[in-house]
Amino acid sequence: CEDCGKSLIGECKLHGPLIRAKDRVIPSRARLTLPHYLTLRVLELRAGNQQILGVFAKKVIQKRTQFGPYVGQLSTKLTRYDESRLVLQVLKDGGKYFLDTPNEDCGNWMMFVRLARNQEEQTLVAYQHCGEVYFTTVKPIEPHTELKVWYAADYAKFMEASAVFIKEESDVCPLPPVAKESVDPWICSSCRSTFATFALLESHQCIHKDRV
Repeated sequence: CEDCGKSLIGECKLHGPLIRAKDRVIPSRARLTLPHYLTLRVLELRAGNQQILGVFAKKVIQKRTQFGPYVGQLSTKLTRYDESRLVLQVLKDGGKYFLDTPNEDCGNWMMFVRLARNQEEQTLVAYQHCGEVYFTTVKPIEPHTELKVWYAADYAKFMEASAVFIKEESDVCPLPPVAKESVDPWICSSCRSTFATFALLESHQCIHKDRV
């Protein structure tokens, strides 16, 4: 304590505690990369103050607008799985890797884009180009509309997933499943589509849960 000239363990009983000044909170790398015409909104607050975020347009975004590439870490295993986000993989140097984003400091804003549950709410399509993943708008996006993504047809085959959309009468219409040769597939009990990994199956099942 500089007032009484004593070195103390804890606060000074005579002059009281110090006034603590906190550093300014710096946004994560992912949040800093958000384009100026997009914004993040908290959609849900779960236990432990876990925020479920969505990306929304602040102005009209034209059709065929490309975003990317998606920034993440290449990994042979999926270390971070979120049922509301797409599972992404890329082909590099002859190997197939997950495009993983363990935390906000290792990715960009595209990690916040949630998957589309049906064709009506889909605004983006995900695809691979030159070893990178990009999102492109499939229709004009109006202000206050959430950006939601699903696989392009060719990328869905690469991901061994179904290119699924839901009709107005809520019938699920998947493309024919991709055949598996080396491993036993995970099979969806609702539509019999097959998937290479359990994580991809779980991501697919969210569509059926929404339909129910």
